[in-house]
Amino acid sequence: MIQIAPSILSADFTRLADEVRTVERAGADRIHIDVMDGRFVPNISMGPFIVEAIDSLTELPLEAHLMIEEPDRYIDVFMDAGADVIIVHQENTAHLHRVVQSVRERGKQAGVALNPATPARVLDEIIDELDLVLVMSVNPGYSGQRFIPSVLPKIREIRRTLADREIACDLEVDGGVNADTAPDVVSSGANVLVAATAVFKHPDGTAEGIRTLRGRD
Repeated sequence: MIQIAPSILSADFTRLADEVRTVERAGADRIHIDVMDGRFVPNISMGPFIVEAIDSLTELPLEAHLMIEEPDRYIDVFMDAGADVIIVHQENTAHLHRVVQSVRERGKQAGVALNPATPARVLDEIIDELDLVLVMSVNPGYSGQRFIPSVLPKIREIRRTLADREIACDLEVDGGVNADTAPDVVSSGANVLVAATAVFKHPDGTAEGIRTLRGRD
């Protein structure tokens, strides 16, 4: 079953509580929180206080997507704030096994993200230990970017690896996911769709944005 993870990066922060409750009522499966430091990506966004605030508003699982330098220094802070899933990038995590083990030792789920130009094979030595693989279908840093179609073969490759090795692991895609691109993403093997603009900026409201992503007009 396809899961929808609205990214609050495009939410209206003047009414964040309403936005979170609306997507929960509309059937969202989890909340995706983009954490950016202006160093690993060219933007600055939210931190653990936002995670803590959202945790008080919803029963949905919270994903903290750490697009930051030295994420190993902050994983405990975000787990303490209420994150259920910690996602770090392969590109800037020097001791990836250590981070994944630290997250799972605390009973949380561990995910690893790959930028568009990063090949799937870099996960060969760790994919068996992951709860989630996140394929970025835009270069991270901003919402509203155009989907990069060349990531589709990578999604298919990762899905084949998971199936061949019988690994129970979510395959998530983030970036430019909307009603037009979601069918290709799903047919390539993804089972979790992250969407920011397509949900929170949908002309007919966030609930309709989620319904559209699920393929129900």
